[in-house]
Amino acid sequence: MVVLEPELVSSLHHDTAVRVVVFRSLVQGVFCAGADLKERAEMNHSDSDLFVHGLRSLMTEIALLPMPTVAAVDGFALGGGLELALACDLRTAANSAQMGLIETTRGLLPGAGGSQRLPRAVGFALAKELIFTGRRVDGQRAVDMGLVNRATEQNSDGDAAYREALSLAREILPQAPIAVRMAKEAMNRGMEVDITSGMAIERMCYARVIPTRDRQEGMAAFIEKRPPRYTGE
Repeated sequence: MVVLEPELVSSLHHDTAVRVVVFRSLVQGVFCAGADLKERAEMNHSDSDLFVHGLRSLMTEIALLPMPTVAAVDGFALGGGLELALACDLRTAANSAQMGLIETTRGLLPGAGGSQRLPRAVGFALAKELIFTGRRVDGQRAVDMGLVNRATEQNSDGDAAYREALSLAREILPQAPIAVRMAKEAMNRGMEVDITSGMAIERMCYARVIPTRDRQEGMAAFIEKRPPRYTGE
């Protein structure tokens, strides 16, 4: 499993200066290949349950980050690796990347959120097919099914998805940070409830941007026909 410090992820919750987080791997050809099965095989039932619980909690921490998150999949994202990508808001991938929740091929099922997040990303029937078969898909197929937002040809440096993720992040950065965070909260919370409750959540989030200086700046910039200068206040 990729090394992620829970303390670092937790600290991001309170860092208002961070507008977008990009998750990438520094190992060429591998975003995250999942857990070490040899290590897992040596665990007893209790240790295995605690291990997976820790992964599930970390993925939830990532999913609950208030700012947009982007996973840059430049290689294999299998099992827990794809669950990490699914915990992010947006995903970019190289066409040559390989993604799949392959747990059923190892006598397991996705245990770090994959069984819940994949259906929400690609639809119920397709998610069942992918999980039941343990199938892997490349970047182009992934974008066709809505698993990733953007797919691109891999480059000689092996970081095409990362560069695409940075391009996506640069489109987000100029926007009002509080508005973006509130939009994320409205969508994430709203998709878990009925439409009437979702409208109430939207109203609450909308109310939180009304008194911000950024909203006033956005209105002033529009009237004055100039780019807005948002400060996150």
